[in-house]
Amino acid sequence: MVKLAPLQPEHVAHFYTWLRDPEVIEYSLSAFQSMKTTEQIDQWFAATLQQANTLNLGIYWEETNALIGYAGLSGISVTNQSGEYFIFIGEKAAWGKGVGTAITKQILHLAFTSHQLNRVMLTVSESNTGGLKAYTKAGFVVEGRLRQAACRQGVFHDKIVMSVLKAEWKPQGSAGY
Repeated sequence: MVKLAPLQPEHVAHFYTWLRDPEVIEYSLSAFQSMKTTEQIDQWFAATLQQANTLNLGIYWEETNALIGYAGLSGISVTNQSGEYFIFIGEKAAWGKGVGTAITKQILHLAFTSHQLNRVMLTVSESNTGGLKAYTKAGFVVEGRLRQAACRQGVFHDKIVMSVLKAEWKPQGSAGY
């Protein structure tokens, strides 16, 4: 259905549309909430491709090789053998089709095998029911709550902290990357 592969500089054009759609960025990075110009998006994308201690991969439809988002791990700590998972699905046509769960499982495979991590964590908006469902299906468990940690459209909401440990993780096939 979907696969992971490196992002390329020319992929920035997809983000011009995605980051200007309030529905697409509702639950994503706070930085996306104010990023509107092509120049801002270009600067963010170039920096993203160069980030140290980060795994940034494009999410592609297997059949067409079309980019539909990106996912990976940030803040990878070799010392602590940990990292923070992120996913952004920009193509609305991919929503509700199991893409989030499939990609989350692929990134966990990479985290625990290729990167030898022991722990992967994430934060997710409490109102992002699709994200919560995908992360739970992939093996994440709730660790806690960050009260009123995000503000979207003038309304504060909680962020849920979730993680999965290597000892809890159940491998489910190849990573596809």
